Amino acid sequence: MTAHPRTGTPVVDIDDIGTNPTSNPSFNDLIVPLLNRRRLVGLGVGTAGTALLQACGGGGGGGGGLPILPSAPAPAPAPAPAPAPAPAGPMKLGFNAVAKSLADVVTVPVGYTASVLFRLGDPITPTVATYRNDGTDAADTFDRRAGDHHDGMTFFGMNASNKWDPANATRGLLVMNHEAITPVFLHPAGQTIVSGARTVADEVLREFYAHGVSVIEVSKSGANWSYKQDSSFNRRVHTLTEMTLSGPAAKTDYLKTRYSTDGSKTRGTVNNCANGTTPWGTYLTCEENWAGYFRRTNSTGATPKELASFGRYGVSGNGRELWATVTPDTADNLYGRWNCEVTGATAADDYRNGPNTYGWVVEIDPFNPSSTPKKRTALGRFGHEGACLGPVVVGKPLVWYMGDDARGEYVYKFVSTKSWSASDVGGGLAAGDKYMDDGRLYVAKFNADGSGVWLELKLGENNITAGYANYAFADAADVLINTRHAADAAGATKMDRPEWAAVNPKTGEVYLTLTNNSNRSITTTDAANPRSYSAPKITGASYSGNPNGHIVRFADKNGDPTSLSFKWDVYLFGARDGASADVNLSLLSADNDFSSPDGLWFSEAAPGLLWIETDDGAYTDVTNCMLLAALPGKVGDGGPRAITNLSGSSSRVQNTFVGKAPGTEGLRRFLVGPVECEITGVAESGDGRALFVNIQHPGEDTSSADIGTPGKFSSHWPDGGNARPRSATIVITKNDGGLIGL
Repeated sequence: MTAHPRTGTPVVDIDDIGTNPTSNPSFNDLIVPLLNRRRLVGLGVGTAGTALLQACGGGGGGGGGLPILPSAPAPAPAPAPAPAPAPAGPMKLGFNAVAKSLADVVTVPVGYTASVLFRLGDPITPTVATYRNDGTDAADTFDRRAGDHHDGMTFFGMNASNKWDPANATRGLLVMNHEAITPVFLHPAGQTIVSGARTVADEVLREFYAHGVSVIEVSKSGANWSYKQDSSFNRRVHTLTEMTLSGPAAKTDYLKTRYSTDGSKTRGTVNNCANGTTPWGTYLTCEENWAGYFRRTNSTGATPKELASFGRYGVSGNGRELWATVTPDTADNLYGRWNCEVTGATAADDYRNGPNTYGWVVEIDPFNPSSTPKKRTALGRFGHEGACLGPVVVGKPLVWYMGDDARGEYVYKFVSTKSWSASDVGGGLAAGDKYMDDGRLYVAKFNADGSGVWLELKLGENNITAGYANYAFADAADVLINTRHAADAAGATKMDRPEWAAVNPKTGEVYLTLTNNSNRSITTTDAANPRSYSAPKITGASYSGNPNGHIVRFADKNGDPTSLSFKWDVYLFGARDGASADVNLSLLSADNDFSSPDGLWFSEAAPGLLWIETDDGAYTDVTNCMLLAALPGKVGDGGPRAITNLSGSSSRVQNTFVGKAPGTEGLRRFLVGPVECEITGVAESGDGRALFVNIQHPGEDTSSADIGTPGKFSSHWPDGGNARPRSATIVITKNDGGLIGL
């Protein structure tokens, strides 16, 4: 995601640049230019034997809002028939591909209907007024409204007893992230900034609340979905919500702040991008670009280790939203907590450790609105893109796969010490204490021969010692708080911006999006990142390196997610239709060409059906971002390939492993979004007949100078007319009541 424009100049997000200075085997060089804007979502979970079926993403519905334009007029939706299982034979994609589009609408295939369910500012209690969408809605109501930048989400089916029921097709809790904000639309005329400081406290309060997570109750009536505004389950979790710090790093000196002098708690969660689930029925929200919110303009009083940590995570400057600049501060440091400079005698007197309380996987129990979320420190601290649950088998450990979304970063997995017991279903946060506070954390190393290994991040192993040159590790908590340094020391493989992961429930194989890398050169390609090329735009500009991204997949040895070795190949390469054979390696056509894959999610109702979302800036001269449906094969279904990369008059051959070309039978464009949006977040109802998708930051390139001239807004979706655009959740149904996509 590119940070929002401010007075015409993009705010550089540190994760768009990269902070990995090591010479580890690289899937990419560090990227200096600001490139990409978006990010996607969708994760899946495999099952085996008596395993509990539940995915890393879920689904919910949406007929409660305004209609969205289909690709062609469609008949009124008929009442949905009773739930039916997925086809027993080989699955086939059952829709005609949607064409690329630059229109300010959501386009879906003929025979489908899409409706708006939940938009920025929509109230989640009956005491809050309808959103005016002009920047004047009271700031202190935003803790009871939908947040901004809808992102990763899960549908938790719920029965009449208000208990988790994964197969429920008509009622559930839809839980979603609100990654960031487009402040030009939140306030009357954008942010008020005077001499580099925020001067209107109410604007900042709005922004505090607009980040985080929403929990809403949704249900189906006839063919339509809506959310229940007065549900007792509705809840907002945001930057001011108290959180418990849990696991090995909790209550250590590294997490002590003025707010929590014993390091046991913190306030809030921020920049929640992708998500995950647990087999006991809780939601995992993942803190991604958190480092950019903190103020750090000097090094006074900091130790060399603290500076090394800040540098590796990109904590510097005034903070992307300037939250720490508001004066005067409050007694409980609502603004000063974002200042991590040394201002007191000890860590208990200031917020020098504030950044250490962010960058975690956060567990939320949606069925207990009064519960306190927990940050699970055993899963490591980095730019968490998601936490994808692996195959769940009774008597076996649980596994979560995680990407660190910044250029030059790594892929991780966490393996629980305790083995799964189905008696813990419904166990809430207490079950999380059992499985997520004790385990082993690994980082991936991809080899050029198509194999790979998982390296444990543990003090005293894999070069993670006090003698490591770039960072002297002191104890186990230090390793978890400085996970990036630990992965550097271990020699992990630097990746092209690891985004969402998804597990194929049919095979247990893991799919991982690598969105793009504009700084790839022909001398820095490797087997897993094999392309370096130029992609011209119709407008005359061009992108170079690996601007269109690709999807890597890997299979743990013997199908065992606790294995320490794996094999891999590249499932799919993004490319323009008609690009050269050494660029369009997946032989994409006009019906399925795409760029910058981000979100991934496997359907539960139709196992083997993969949804791919894009977060692109390199193909937007031809089309807005999109959602594609895929039926992937298995690792190794293609073969080795020698690619010739060109740069001017120079060339270099790179060997790699390429999956079988999908063709239009295995990959088709299903949806195209409105102007400047990102397609992200995907989930389904328990029967697979409703697909929930998030449309993030439409019209994000509108500048503050244009806010007084609605006709200059680059998008008016979803309300139309001269309205300000709003991030929103849509629900897609098939007019004949069938399974989505098939």
